[in-house]
Amino acid sequence: MDFNNNNHYKDYNAYHDYPYNGERPQRKKPGIMVIAVVAIISALLGGTASLTLAPVIYPEIMSIQNQSGSSANTNSLVTTSAVANTSTSTDGNGNTYPVVEISKKIGPAVVGIANFQSGGNIFGRSSELAEVASGSGFIIDAQKGLIVTNNHVIEDAEKLVVSLADGRNITGKLVGGDARTDLAVVQISADKLTAVSLGDSSTLQVGEPVVAIGNPGGEDFARSVTTGVISATNRFLELQGEASFNLIQTDAAINPGNSGGPLVDYHGKVVGINAAKNQDTGYEGMGFAIPITDAWPTIQQLIKKGYAAHPGILVSIDERYTVEWASQQSWPAGAYISAVSTGGPAYKAGIRAGDVITKVNGVEITSSLEMTHELFKFEVGDTVTITYYRQENTKDVKVTLAELKS
Repeated sequence: MDFNNNNHYKDYNAYHDYPYNGERPQRKKPGIMVIAVVAIISALLGGTASLTLAPVIYPEIMSIQNQSGSSANTNSLVTTSAVANTSTSTDGNGNTYPVVEISKKIGPAVVGIANFQSGGNIFGRSSELAEVASGSGFIIDAQKGLIVTNNHVIEDAEKLVVSLADGRNITGKLVGGDARTDLAVVQISADKLTAVSLGDSSTLQVGEPVVAIGNPGGEDFARSVTTGVISATNRFLELQGEASFNLIQTDAAINPGNSGGPLVDYHGKVVGINAAKNQDTGYEGMGFAIPITDAWPTIQQLIKKGYAAHPGILVSIDERYTVEWASQQSWPAGAYISAVSTGGPAYKAGIRAGDVITKVNGVEITSSLEMTHELFKFEVGDTVTITYYRQENTKDVKVTLAELKS
């Protein structure tokens, strides 16, 4: 609607009960008591009419007010006062700011992680360690100093330095990392730590507001807060690690250095681990996070065992086999087997080097990452149907999934 067009406004003077000659009728001025009585009666009638007619005239508004006032429906539309266990900041006009309280609550639990590596041997001498990468993380256990981050943040690190919100820099120890899910756990020894609260990412709805907190660009921009919504769920990226999950897409700004930081809902709970963004020219507001509910089993494995175990068929894939190359050879798209572990589940099922896996349990795949994505939906010991192509023929075989260690 064009609000600058005066035709959209009613001319209220046309509705006054004036004589047709345009003159205002002269009336005798009423007494003060009469005015007071009329004012009181009008106020009572007006209030009653408002309560009666508001649900009819403004049903959407009344519905939102009823939802925000109800404590029974925790998944209803989130309002600005719906930050669980957290008060909201207000200005002098009574406006509420839940993001302020989310930042206060989660910010102290967000850390920076610097990855130090040596430059190798130069002129017979080992070079000093230098920071080669940095990212973010968040504390999940204040007593034990456990921190969750992305594996690509800590990969190949010879030293990890964790920076806290209070200015402390502490050497971190890698508990475990898993490239297949791009998850890692780091531990520090320190007191007065703050941990986050974890949410349930399986209940997220498209359009739900979220907050991303992290260190884009390193310590100079530590604990930056960006806001947005859940743009989509169940997204798939052809990216090592992230391909293992159905990802959360958000338009909250995620930049280099945000990796490993938390994606937080308006209840102040972590629902995702910020991991990637679309950096193609012309694209904006396309960040991706690993759902915390899906990531949690792997995180627990890393804490308990120092590694993560995943289901697999124990084969090696040649990544040079692309959809385009396969089309040129009149072969089907899929994952090209370059080697098979003798005695492994694929070998026992008759799969050999040179075969092309085209389906997992009936779901078509076009790459090794898509194959991993489908296999990771199952558990070690589960039996799945693998469809493979060999010499212009396809065959279905049953394969019992073995354990792959990170």
